Amino acid sequence: MNSILRIPYLLSVLFLFSNCNSFAQKKDNYPTQIDSLIKNTNPVFNGVILISKNGKNIYSKVHGFTNFDSKKPLTSNSQFEIMSNSKQIAAVLILLEVEKGKINLQDPIKKYLPELTQTWADSVTVHQLLNHTHGIVDINKPLEFKPGTNFHYGNLNYSLLGKILEHTSKKSYSEIANALFKKLEMKNTFTYNKNKIQNLTTGYINNKNTFEPVKESLISNENLGADGIISTVNDLAIWNNNLHKGKILKPETYQLMIKATVLSQHNLFGKEKEPYGYGIRIIEKEPLKYLGHTGLGDGFSSVNLYFPESDVSLIVLENQMNENSDLFYINEFKIKNILFKSNLLNPK
Repeated sequence: MNSILRIPYLLSVLFLFSNCNSFAQKKDNYPTQIDSLIKNTNPVFNGVILISKNGKNIYSKVHGFTNFDSKKPLTSNSQFEIMSNSKQIAAVLILLEVEKGKINLQDPIKKYLPELTQTWADSVTVHQLLNHTHGIVDINKPLEFKPGTNFHYGNLNYSLLGKILEHTSKKSYSEIANALFKKLEMKNTFTYNKNKIQNLTTGYINNKNTFEPVKESLISNENLGADGIISTVNDLAIWNNNLHKGKILKPETYQLMIKATVLSQHNLFGKEKEPYGYGIRIIEKEPLKYLGHTGLGDGFSSVNLYFPESDVSLIVLENQMNENSDLFYINEFKIKNILFKSNLLNPK
């Protein structure tokens, strides 16, 4: 080809390459988009965000205060009540007992809690406690439905799972959970203990960006299995890296945990019902499949998501919860959607 004629051709190739490269950069500017969101969003964002990929932290952002009166800033190691994200940990502890042969998931819970006098204790199974299909609404009331026929999310069932663990291990729930955290080197994670508050943030109720501190926690020794874990974004990244890569449970046991056993709906994960396993949701109808759970209460909000195809974790902890239930997890929902539009979640 004549060198003069080649010039327009080369320029067009360079132009196309430049445009493609520019497009890729635009798609990958999720850090800038998240930075802008948390600075300008309404209701305000007050918390910590961590994104990890292939076991390495690639984005971390802290915005707001651990205490609004003192204006003490949050840090990446600030400790939050993770509330119902604690259920995932309780489920793993139960499954570890299953691996030891101490618990059978299909056994009625009466076998492990002989003190229960309710007639339903002979029909509700450990499996049904784990996936919220038990029908229990109150310890002293009849079942809401026949066990295994419906889904009703709650805390009492995971409190009972905590008691089952204590029965089979002959240890307190705190001893069992804290031993696992120590083994995983989750140095800032532990069961709630009002005498062991190290770097715990203050939880707030947000009413139109006016913040009222929550003065008394709902967590007690009785419900540690349901919502009793204190943690940080960094430690939850360690948790994900171990749980989802076969470093805690055997592969076949992990598959039991993430098996779709019932359907339920949660606004963070969309308008349709999605599969629920053991303390974890399995999201299949969004742009990419992912696993995750949420937590809310005591003025705290937590979201922990894992995208297996790209080995990415998104963890968001806030020490505020909105008084308006329509605004629960609103900023976390926006952050998740920013990631969906980026290249970050492409398979590795």
